[in-house]
Order: sequence, then C-alpha cells, then structure tokens
Amino acid sequence: MPLLPSAARTDRADDVLALARLAAKRGPVRAILVWLTRRTGGLAVLVGADGAVLATPEPGTAPPEAGAAATAAVELHRRGAPSAVLGGDGTAPVHLVALGPGAETGRDPAAGTVYLAVVRPGDPRCGVLLADAARTLALCWRLEEAERIRRRVESAEVHSREAVLHLLMVGSVPAAQRIAGALRPALPAVTRVYVIECPSERRREIAVRIDRTARGRAWIVPCPVRPNHLIALVPGGERAGPRPEAEPGAGPERLDRRIAREVPECRVGVSAEVALRDTPVGYEQAFHALAVARDAPERCAGFGGHTDVTVLAGPEGRFWAGELLGPCLRYAPTRRADPGPRELLDTLGSWLSFGGAATRHLKIHRNTLAARVRHLDGLLGLDVSRCLAGQSAAWLALRLHTAPWTAGAVTAGTADRTATLDALLATPAAEIWARSQLRPLEQARVTAGPETVRAWLRADARLPATASALGISLPGTRKRLAKAEDALGRSLLRAPSAKYELWLAMRALGTL
Repeated sequence: MPLLPSAARTDRADDVLALARLAAKRGPVRAILVWLTRRTGGLAVLVGADGAVLATPEPGTAPPEAGAAATAAVELHRRGAPSAVLGGDGTAPVHLVALGPGAETGRDPAAGTVYLAVVRPGDPRCGVLLADAARTLALCWRLEEAERIRRRVESAEVHSREAVLHLLMVGSVPAAQRIAGALRPALPAVTRVYVIECPSERRREIAVRIDRTARGRAWIVPCPVRPNHLIALVPGGERAGPRPEAEPGAGPERLDRRIAREVPECRVGVSAEVALRDTPVGYEQAFHALAVARDAPERCAGFGGHTDVTVLAGPEGRFWAGELLGPCLRYAPTRRADPGPRELLDTLGSWLSFGGAATRHLKIHRNTLAARVRHLDGLLGLDVSRCLAGQSAAWLALRLHTAPWTAGAVTAGTADRTATLDALLATPAAEIWARSQLRPLEQARVTAGPETVRAWLRADARLPATASALGISLPGTRKRLAKAEDALGRSLLRAPSAKYELWLAMRALGTL
C-alpha cells in the first residue's frame, strides 16, 4: 500500500483523534454526524438496508436530501457490496460505507446492515475519512442500540409490574399471580403494603436499594399515579435483618425503619398485614400511614389499625350495595368501544381514590374520564362527580360489594329489601365503627378539630368553602386539617383521603 503524503497523514490523524473525542460525548452518533456534515460539506446520515433513515445530524424530520441516501442504501444492499459511490449524471452523488457486520438496526432483522451515507460531499475523495468514521460509528451505534434495547426491556418490565398491581387493585388476583409468577418474585399470600415517598428523579435507584434491603422478596412498582411514590408488597412478617452495627443478639430491624435509615430522602408508610385479595385496603392503609410518617422523627409509620368498614357487610349491607350498583352492573354498552360494567366500576373506584389523577391510573384522557364519571352520575342516580354525599355512598357500596363473602352473605329472604343508607348507618355495628373512626380526633384535643373536619365535610371537602364557613383564612384552614390528619393518623388533604369514612361516621352518629 503506498504511503500517504505527510500532510495527508497529519490530516487523517487529526480526523481520527476528533472522532475518538466525539465518541466519548453524550449522544455520540449524532455528534459524529454533525461533525462529518461540516467536515465533508455534504449531508451525513445513517440509513438502514431497507431505506429507513435511522439518524440525522439534527433531530426531527429527515431533510429532503436523505431520500437519495435511502435509495442508494437499498441499491447497495441489493448488490451486496460494502461501499460504493452511487448517483451522479444529474442526481446527487452518494458515498456509502457499511458500518460493518452485526451493526443491525435493532428494529427489524430484515433491515440488515446500517450504512453511513454522505450526500453530495464537497470533497469527492473522502473515502478514507468515511472508512475511519464508519469504524467509530459502528461501535457507537451498537452501544446506543444496546441502551435503547435495555430501556425498552426495563420499560416493558415496569409496565408488566404495573399491570400486576392494577389487577390486584381491581380484584383480579389469579391473573395477577400468573403474571407475577413469570416475572418473579411470586406474590405473597399475606402481605404488608409499603408506600415510599422519595425524589422522583431517584425513584429507580431507591427501588434497587429497597429490593436489596428486602433481600429480593419485595414486589416493587413505581406508582403509576404519583411520580414520587414507590409501592412495595412485602411478605408478612418480613424483616430486614440486624443492623451492621447492632449488638450481638439484637432482634431484627423493621424493614420500614431500615429503608428510612439507609435512604434519608424517603418517607415510608406501612399497612397492617392483609391478604393478597385485600391489596387495595392495604394500599389505602399505607397511604394514610405515610401522612403520619412525613412529620415523624423516624420518617416511617405503620397504620393505626382502625376498624374496617366491611363490618357493615351483612345481608342488608350487601343488598343495599347491590341495589345501588345494580344499574352499573347490568349496563349493556350500545357500542363495542364503550366501557362495560367492569370498566365503569374500575373507573368509579379510581375516581373516588385519586380524583383527576385517575387519568394516569387508568391510562385514559381527562375528557374520557369526565365523560365516564358523568355517565356514572346518570346510571347510579348519584352526584359522584362533585357531591361528597354521593361519593361516600358510592365508596361504601363498592367496599361492601367487593368484601369477601362469608356466612352472612345475602340469600333470598335474609336481606331487608327496603334497606337504605341511613338504615344501614343506624345499626349498632355502624355506631361502633363510627365511634372508632372519630375517637382519635376527639382524644387528641386538637383545637376545633371536630368542628373543622365537620365544616370541611359539609363543604364537600373544598378548602375555600370550608374557610368561609369557619370565618378563617385558607392557610389557617389547611393548618387545622393538617393537625387533624396527625390526630387521626389518616390522610385528608391528599388522595386517597379518609373523607368518605369520616362523612359516613359523622352521618352515622348524627353529627353531620
């Protein structure tokens, strides 16, 4: 091979050094294409063997000249040659060099090799430069493709885990267990639900640390509704093990305390132990515990153990819930694309739990959510879109409808077919449940606590109307309700809120 002139060798060395520096930058493929476009005076692009334009110097729509490169790449691939200059005679000349065997697009195996193409270069003798650039680009392209594939796999796993959580939240436990069995770890039969609040940009890193702390036994899902929350399902009785500096014989450390200690940016709320089918109840418990953990010195808190409303799930309660939800359960959509009974009930539950954020939970547009809620208003004969009384009745009906069946389940002739909400709340069981809900607020002796909560509930949980009714400022109202949150150990101002339970409790005791 003849030696290059000294000046040419110097220019080539400078070019190779420039390519090496560009390869170390963030987004090296585009950086090299920008440099080549400037260096050659033409347009440098990456094109697949199927004619697809894979990368250009500028993001967005490919420039018109890229069409000539796409046509030339298809022709070169047909010939089976590694490089060529195509075009001319009135068409734009295109210089092409294959990036090398194995530099596939990652999109379609049939697309084959990737080509570096320069359309209408200023120097027609740029073959050596393109050959050197192709070697560097081949490595950079493979790395970027590997990163894209990694992100796709990670996104697919996150969405699969999110799907498992969604199935659990709507009561489809067998389907959730089948998917979880393929992803690992298997879902525990008895679990504690953890809601971990953390910086959104560090959610992935913190999830890895929590998984390590839980020894790989936790089912961890980024919350689909709140970008700064992680949800973890941990087997009942799980502990993190002793601290590294613990004294010999010390007992195992609670997992929530271990998480809060090792990741100081976190706040952790933990539910009581619940059966897997009761994951929605566990999530609400953990969310309420998180409201306490935000101000706790340990930055973690467990659920206070309030009596669950399903104590009302006797024959009359079940019959009342079935009658209330009946129009929705019997609904037959007029069009195939319209939501059916299952989707409407899921929408109702998500709306009551998350409000407007249900769009992120259900993955639907806000206009679709609004239309479904209006449709539910008409079906149920309740104002679930704006009125707290209607929302509370619908919330209770959903809870009783999905409560586990027991020996007290409805049978013909056992249920009072004239049951109403007021009659249901007038039972001794309802009174005991209601007093257990309000006792922490009354015992805490919070200044105007019960009065503030009552005014807030009467105002349909709207802060401006509450402040006006109490004759105090909006910040003052918010501060009072925050103190009521601490006393109750429940979330009031953030959804899912305990407002439905408190409305029902005060209604049962005749104080609302």
